[in-house]
Amino acid sequence: MKTRCLAAVVGRARHLADLVGRARYLLLDFDGPVCDVFASHPASAVADGLKRCLADGLRRCLDGQDVRLPERLRRGSDSLDILRYTATLGRAELTLVVDDALRAAELIAVRGGAPTPHVADVIGAAVGSGRRVGIVSNNSAQAIHEYLRAQGLAAHVYPVIGRPRAEPALMKPDPTPVYLALRAGRCRPAECLLIGDSVSDIEAARAANVGVIGYANKPGKDLRLAGADAVITSMSELLAPLAGDGTRAWSKDKGAVPLMDSISPGHGHGW
Repeated sequence: MKTRCLAAVVGRARHLADLVGRARYLLLDFDGPVCDVFASHPASAVADGLKRCLADGLRRCLDGQDVRLPERLRRGSDSLDILRYTATLGRAELTLVVDDALRAAELIAVRGGAPTPHVADVIGAAVGSGRRVGIVSNNSAQAIHEYLRAQGLAAHVYPVIGRPRAEPALMKPDPTPVYLALRAGRCRPAECLLIGDSVSDIEAARAANVGVIGYANKPGKDLRLAGADAVITSMSELLAPLAGDGTRAWSKDKGAVPLMDSISPGHGHGW
């Protein structure tokens, strides 16, 4: 039994090393692999604020008529679900209002966001080995930039692809954000590896023909992420495979890649 368990562990490590070894471009989801966005600003409070924003907006649209949101929204705490629902109502101006309210809440939340253990080391090891690191997220690009600047990582992450303003249909699991990252990084899908903590990350990666590693940061999450090419429970598991190529000296102040502007909000769809 011990021999079989050891063989399984070794086989898993080799598989992970092969996946990472082939990748020249790492794409990280933001909330989860990079930080806990709502560590000090509860996601439930953000969702409650969006529900009020949506209900108030609907009342104005309906000349003061009483509004009752669907049960799943009233009970839930998923802000992105609220945004997606808003977009189905056919009122573009209301979708803009709700999206902007979410962006404002995210900007507040990231100031107290908790860094994911080992993620700075992972970015350093990737950059030091000559790889590029980008972010593909359903959070707003502005909030991601704010966080990266505060953590001293902005110069080492390119591109940052955030939520398209008021177009939630183009968020992951739609592959459009991944395609944008590939184009910005001038990278072929076979050279890219996405690390995400949700099924939508896996689906977006699959649709874009990109390899994907599931980050199971909560008990039982590994089962939901079983469709990934590999599953890790700590970002530290990426360090040995990244170091396998040998790494150059790296620090937050002096990285191995030049400072570049990411795709900026306000261009096209506001990525």
